[in-house]
Amino acid sequence: MSILALLRTAWFSIGSNKLRTGLTLLGMIIGVAAVISLMAIGRGSQNTITERIESLGSDLLFVRPTSTGGSIFGGGGDSDDLTIDDAVALLDPVFAPSVAAVAPEIQTNGQIVAADADTFASILGVTSDYFPVRNFTIDLGQAITPAHVLNGSRVAVLGSQISETLYGSRDPVGQTIRINQKVFTVIGVMDSKGAGEDNRVLVPITTAANRLTSNRTADGSINVQTINVKATSGGTVDAAEAEITTLLRLRHEVTDEDDFLITNQQETLDTLNETNETFALFLGAIAGISLLVGGIGIMNIMLVSVTERTREIGIRKALGAKRVDILYQFVLEALLLSIAGGGLGVAIGAVLVRLSNGRNIAGQDVETVFSTDIALLALGVSAVIGLFFGIYPAARASRLHPIEALRHD
Repeated sequence: MSILALLRTAWFSIGSNKLRTGLTLLGMIIGVAAVISLMAIGRGSQNTITERIESLGSDLLFVRPTSTGGSIFGGGGDSDDLTIDDAVALLDPVFAPSVAAVAPEIQTNGQIVAADADTFASILGVTSDYFPVRNFTIDLGQAITPAHVLNGSRVAVLGSQISETLYGSRDPVGQTIRINQKVFTVIGVMDSKGAGEDNRVLVPITTAANRLTSNRTADGSINVQTINVKATSGGTVDAAEAEITTLLRLRHEVTDEDDFLITNQQETLDTLNETNETFALFLGAIAGISLLVGGIGIMNIMLVSVTERTREIGIRKALGAKRVDILYQFVLEALLLSIAGGGLGVAIGAVLVRLSNGRNIAGQDVETVFSTDIALLALGVSAVIGLFFGIYPAARASRLHPIEALRHD
């Protein structure tokens, strides 16, 4: 028989029992749609993370203290070994010519109370350079100035989420708030930078050190948790990292293990992308189980079909049909089922991806990215699964003896 005749026969056989065919297709449809939807969510999440990190700038480095380290005096370093004096030293144009700006910060938490609302948030003690270094912009009011830092002023800049929580749509600039029972005047509100960055309150670093924390060394210097460093350009990040390492080793008299850790945006981005890709593949693998279930359903229905059509097989063989013709017919039926289910699954998955893009689910804005390569891969895998699970029923049908098949009741 020609391929066209086999296809026509297979299509007629599939369409003869529409309810059973529809239920068989359901497994493949769900599997393919699940794979496409979950992979789209994974890629969308990856794009969101990448955009947020890249928005901070590719020339940014973070210097943080570690809990280990050794000095020439035999003492071990500790997590208080990074100070504001270290940040000032990194601006030395002789030892660190690749460093354009630095912004040390103190991190703590506290209760923020306004006139008729309160919330718990992160509090950062920063300098005036924090805003340009971290690419933060002001939506209302003004940023923290060098005069605020020098005078230890009780002023605060609110993240957009904090501002909305405390004041709703009202302008908070000029209002007073209490941070851990200390009165501060709101001087500005930052533009939104993402959920984590928006739930923060920024105050002058000297004010934070003197009134909100006890981050002081034995000689009175201010301890900091992070020094944000902006390199002169994206191409000098590695040079800046090397200069910072050398300078801090000299200042801390480290000869064994560094008591600080330097990371950059690209390293953070690479790590997050690897983690997110692994998570996306994990989601895809879970959804792929549905495809296997759909393949088993195809195999089951094809075995039933072979049993029901035993006499038909016997008649066809008696009329001259070859074993390979019977094999091809049932393989084509399984293949058509899997491809039809896969195609419908791709269509439904694309619709689900489009409908869920930008929706707020469980308090999070979901971004989805429909990937043609994933859709084609899912469709191809569904076809392979249908072919794999259809071979055994087809082989069983082709091995039937025509006389025994004709005698089948």
